[in-house]
Amino acid sequence: MQVLQTTIFKKAVKKLHANQKICLDKAVKALLSDPLLGTEKVGDLSGVRVYKFHMIDRLTLLAYKYDKQDSSITLLALGVHENFYRDLKTQIN
Repeated sequence: MQVLQTTIFKKAVKKLHANQKICLDKAVKALLSDPLLGTEKVGDLSGVRVYKFHMIDRLTLLAYKYDKQDSSITLLALGVHENFYRDLKTQIN
């Protein structure tokens, strides 16, 4: 399965510490084993799935799109809940 990253996701990962990147890697591996693990969003964010996981005692959201035909996952955004969906809407549109 192919994993693609947006520039916004790459910028968010660049700011993480090493121990936070380990937690992120575990979350991405969980998505690779089961791409439908996250909850699918509706409305403005239709087609986007969000996977919630704990990163060093803090709930973190990982937005991604899963394409069955290409067998690929596109990682869109990473962050905490505050303003996450608002920022994700502006990124997609």
